Amino acid sequence: MSLRARLFSSPRLFKRVMSLYPPFLGAGVRVAHVADDFSEVVVELRTRPLNRNAFGTHFGGSLYAMTDPFFALMMVARLGRDYVVWDKAAQIDFVRPGTGTVSAHFTLSEAQFEEARAATQNGDKFEPVYRVDVKNAAGKVVARVTKTLYVRQRKPD
Repeated sequence: MSLRARLFSSPRLFKRVMSLYPPFLGAGVRVAHVADDFSEVVVELRTRPLNRNAFGTHFGGSLYAMTDPFFALMMVARLGRDYVVWDKAAQIDFVRPGTGTVSAHFTLSEAQFEEARAATQNGDKFEPVYRVDVKNAAGKVVARVTKTLYVRQRKPD
């Protein structure tokens, strides 16, 4: 079994590999939870000297990085190898300075996975838009991230 196949069949391995992924490791990003069915992922970012900006708060690039791949990876894990999934667009709105530990809670429902399957069954592309909030320890929103995915079935070789 390939590493990719193992990665998307084992939430525990996915969590470990993503937390050790060099850009995340350097930025202080840690995957705290992955649901058994990949419908939920929780990511945390702790303030460290290497991810602070000039004002002592979280660097905006680190806040974005902690949210970057997860909706696409969750979709890939659920749809499987017969689908192409890419991040197409993103937007981040910084709401307040982030300090301490911040987290992002990603969720995709079974209905959202089914919507992607149904929308692409005739070879059409599907471009869903999902949002995740980055929150501080008090539950206040630090940043809002909107992601647009590109999803379609792979064409036969």
